[in-house]
Amino acid sequence: MEFEERLAALATKIHNQRDAILTEEATKNAFIMPFISTILGYDIFNPLEVVPEFTADVGVKRGEKVDYAIMREGEVQLLIECKPTTGSLKVEHASQLYRYFSVTNAQIAILTNGEIYNFYTDLDAPNRMDDRPFMVLDLSDIDESILPELRKLTKEDFDLNSIYSAAEELKYVGALKREITSQFKEPDSDFVRLFTSRVYDGRFTQEIRVLFTELVGKACKQFLNEEANDRLKSALGASYASAKISDNADAPTSQPVAEEDLDRDTTIETTLEELEGYQIVKAIACSEVKPERVAQRDSKSYFAVLLDDNNRKPIARLHFNSKSKKYIGLFDENKSETRHELEGLDSIYEHAEAIRATVNRYMD
Repeated sequence: MEFEERLAALATKIHNQRDAILTEEATKNAFIMPFISTILGYDIFNPLEVVPEFTADVGVKRGEKVDYAIMREGEVQLLIECKPTTGSLKVEHASQLYRYFSVTNAQIAILTNGEIYNFYTDLDAPNRMDDRPFMVLDLSDIDESILPELRKLTKEDFDLNSIYSAAEELKYVGALKREITSQFKEPDSDFVRLFTSRVYDGRFTQEIRVLFTELVGKACKQFLNEEANDRLKSALGASYASAKISDNADAPTSQPVAEEDLDRDTTIETTLEELEGYQIVKAIACSEVKPERVAQRDSKSYFAVLLDDNNRKPIARLHFNSKSKKYIGLFDENKSETRHELEGLDSIYEHAEAIRATVNRYMD
């Protein structure tokens, strides 16, 4: 699989297994070791590449360990400190990283709980690990803009000088993006005051603050939804308007694939929810096949996800036209469909194994 596909596959695994992983050791085995091996490309069983429980005595501190050290040509290049998935990632909880950073040749330190990876270096003072990460990888919400830099830490494309040169920009752009995201989710008083002053000429009283806190929050959410809408239209080449609601029956049914249902109809309106559902199914299927092989085709009664754009190879159907309930249709060995009710789009991940099994049947 390609680099991005491997990331998507690991992200899906974390989503499916997160609730069952309660300890640091389980986090290492289930999430962090696969990240080191499948994403970064290092052999976790080769002590010349990956040293678990790495020890380097520091002053009066003896026998302290960092969870992993990644080696290249006999020198420490990356230090990794692990916390359980349920644990905090505050840098003060990684004192070993601070101490080891100054006494080894490592220029990159990573603090992770298996889902979020904080990358640190020494931009503020030489040989002293910064308090703030220069790059954050969140596998529950992958920022594609950092992937070229992440690739530079892999065994195949290792380029420490390049990533170090870009670290300062990454640090501040990333921090600004996270701050903007935080404000869009829950705008604070200063943020509300700034935008209120651009559109309202009166005094910024307590009553106006309360009113505009709600209005600014609503405007931010609408802006983000419209941006997501535009990105999906651009990425998928889809033409759609607002959601088209029909009165289709809600009851789950089991039925064979009807190929004639998939005839292309330019009058069909594809909704944003259907496209988001398609992206989730595609991300799951990409653990088995290349992304370009997973296609979508809308019809009047359902939205189909197909392998190789072949209506004889249905992966899933999204039944999102009902007013009250949504279903995903999955297929058995005989290509008979069974509908499963969804509580929300994230519920699609609960059917990841069935989706992968369907894809694999077409590969036989």
